[in-house]
This record gives sequence, structure tokens and C-alpha cells, in this order.
Amino acid sequence: MKEDKEIQVGSARALVPFLIFVGIYLGAGMFFVSQGDPMGFYVLKAPIAILIGIISGFLIIKGKFDDKFDVFVKGCGDSDIIIMIMIYMLAGAFSTVSEAMGGVDSVVNLGLNFIPPSLITIGIFVIAGFISVSTGTSVGTIAAVGPIAVGFADKTGVSLALMIAALIGGAMFGDNLSIISDTTIASTRTQGCSMKDKFRTSLMIALPAMVITVILLYIFGRPESIADLQAVSYDYELVKVIPYLFVLIFALMGMNVFVVLGMGLLISGIIGLFYGEFDLVTFTQLSYDGFAGMFEMVLLAILSGGLAALVTYGGGIQWILNKIEKVIKNQMTAEFGIGAIVSLIDAAVANNTVAIIISGPTCRRISETYRIDPRRSATLLSCYSTFMQGLIPYGAQVLIAAGLTKGAVSPLEIIPLLWYQFIVLLLTIGSSIFPFANGYIHKHPWDFEKWTVLEECPRQKSITI
Repeated sequence: MKEDKEIQVGSARALVPFLIFVGIYLGAGMFFVSQGDPMGFYVLKAPIAILIGIISGFLIIKGKFDDKFDVFVKGCGDSDIIIMIMIYMLAGAFSTVSEAMGGVDSVVNLGLNFIPPSLITIGIFVIAGFISVSTGTSVGTIAAVGPIAVGFADKTGVSLALMIAALIGGAMFGDNLSIISDTTIASTRTQGCSMKDKFRTSLMIALPAMVITVILLYIFGRPESIADLQAVSYDYELVKVIPYLFVLIFALMGMNVFVVLGMGLLISGIIGLFYGEFDLVTFTQLSYDGFAGMFEMVLLAILSGGLAALVTYGGGIQWILNKIEKVIKNQMTAEFGIGAIVSLIDAAVANNTVAIIISGPTCRRISETYRIDPRRSATLLSCYSTFMQGLIPYGAQVLIAAGLTKGAVSPLEIIPLLWYQFIVLLLTIGSSIFPFANGYIHKHPWDFEKWTVLEECPRQKSITI
């Protein structure tokens, strides 16, 4: 009875393990950066930092060890966590195999052949957006398209900082919308909605932001010279674009996530085998490499689920909600609260997927309390984390993009030109004040009667994207 009363009131003590995790991760990142490592925030792996937080949780949170261990294990094995892990692994395999069979190169070259040289800055933005939507990785997109963007800036006289900013903006546009991105997987699974519904809701913010960005790039990003690009032709194989189109189209049609990714992986494998890019054994090895490449995210998801369960068991989530209720008075301020939570955590850990996994359970409780549609809360998590991750100078996206210029442009020079990110922030804030982005939600209202406040949302009968 006493423990139930403590959980109802909430306990700030139960939040200490989470603060230890964030403090260690943030502190280590700042230390390595101060030692001259520009990628310092990625030296200490997040699963190690969160493991320290979990150990402290067992020591700090009240209760019998066996009870806490049972809660922790159930949190690690939550069905949403397992589903998230399986999607991560399939997405990793699809991305790795598709890139190995030449899919990324064909998409880039296809775009470059059809985009007029006079619009090359817009072209880089659009190509980066499509590749990121198709592959689900903003970092991979920047690494693939970055060298081309740098070369075009040199040949056309376009500001190198602006060209790099357009590249990052396009990559973050795709990261926000991609059906198979870590961002989408984490936001939808933590909020309890389908990926295709989140796509449609997020599109109402991302698409206007993209259009405004394109207009700005048309006005301010036109090249001084296009002579060097006029006669250039880029080789591509149209068939190698098919796997990306298949995943995108059938995902939006509502096909089961595992069927879509499994078929996409199979199609990429068949194309790669036909063109001799790899043999059958190499195909299986590439698929496994894709699984292995998601190991950090998989481990983090498991441990985060366990830590979140521990913190909830100790009354930490309830304490946050009690404090937030003093500031949040309605649905609009609740949406601002969700945005603030995920943005601050992203700024601390410099990883939008990690930020969503960490803040997701708390934000879900807030959305349940204030009757925010889960498709909307998933969109808020995605949009706010996209803004922050694509803006912070110590995030992987900005660091890698700046590194491609070999010191010619610093992250601080790029930040003022990240127009897409700023526009997403303004539109996301505006959508809470003036709900212009909720058309799909209004046409397909969520059945709130199936919800019980502060308890889990109903499980979907089938997992679709």
C-alpha cells in the first residue's frame, strides 16, 4: 500500500539513473570534443552509458532486487521493443544490400541527369531527400552525396556552406519521413501508431517546409556558372531504383512492415545477383552485415526498455507528469512539452533515435493524459528531433558534412543556412497553435475510448507501415 502511494505521488529519486545515463553520455562527449576529436559524442557508445544508469537504478530505486529485476526484464522484452528490433534488423539488411548492388549510385546519377544545372543546389536537396526517404539514413545519405555536392559547389560558384546546408536539409527531410528510418520506427513504436499514418501526418509539416526551402534555394542558391556541367552525363541503371520505389509505394499502401522489407531485400538481392554485383554467398553476408550494423540500436532499444520500466516502477515517470501538469494546462501546451522534452534530450545525447527511445514512454503518457492523437505525438517526436539533430554542430550529420569540405567550411558557418530545419521548427510550433497539419487525423479520428489514461495504448492487431 505504501509503495502504491509513493508511485502515485511520484519520486524524483527514480529519475537519478536516467540522469546518470545522460550525464555520463553528455560528459564523455564534451570531454572528447575538448580533446580535439570532432566526433567526440560518438566515442562512448550509448549502450555502455545506459548500462551504468541501469546498474545505478538497481541500487537507487526502492524495492526488492528480485522485483526490480523482474520489472527490468519485462521492460527489455516488451513486445514493442521486440518489434522495433526486428524492423531495425530488416531495414539494416535492406539498406546494406541495396547499396551494394548499386542502388544509391543509380538514384544519385538518375537525379543528376534530369535536374537542370541551373538548379543544382535544389537538385542536391531533392536527391538527398529521396535517398534518405528510400534508405532511412540521413548520415549515409550525406556520406554518399556529400562529395558530389562539394564538387558542384567548386564548379558552379555556389557557396560551399549553402550547398552543404542544402545537403543536410534534404537528408533530414528524408530521415523525418522515411518509413524505414530509425526515427520513424522509434517514434511510431513508442507512441503506438502505424508508420504509414505517421508518414501522412508528418507530411503535412515536412512537405510545406520542403517547398519553402526549395523557393529559398531557387532565389539564393543559383549557380554563377554552369558551363562545366552542361555536357556531363551520369551513368545509372533504372532497374536498380526499383527496390526503393517498391518499399516506398507498398509501405504507403499499408502492407505489413516485415513483408515490405523482406520483399525489398529479396528484390535488391536478385538485381545484385543478375548484374553480378555479388554472388549468393556474398548476398547472405551483406544481409548479415546489415543486421550487425544495427547492433548498437538494437542493444540500446533493449536496455532503454528495461531502464524505462525501472524508472516507471520507481515512480519517476509519475513525478515528471506531476510536475508537467503544473505547467501544461491543455493539449497545445502538452504538445509544446513533448517537443521540449525530446529536443533537450537530443541536444544532450546528439542522436535523434536515442532521444526518441528515451523520451518516448514519457511523451506517450503525456499524450494519453491530454488526449493527443498518437499519430500526432509521433509526428511531434520526429519533427522536433529532426530539427535539433540536423542543427546541433556536434551531431553526426553536421560534423560529417563539414568534414567532407576538408576544413573549408566549419559547422558554425553551416548552421545559419540550415533553412529546412528552422522552417520545420516554425511549422511544427505553428501546427500546435493553428492545427493546419491535422487534416488526416480529423478525417480518421483515433478511438480514444479504447485508451485507459496512463496505461498502455491498445496493441494493433497487425503491424503495418
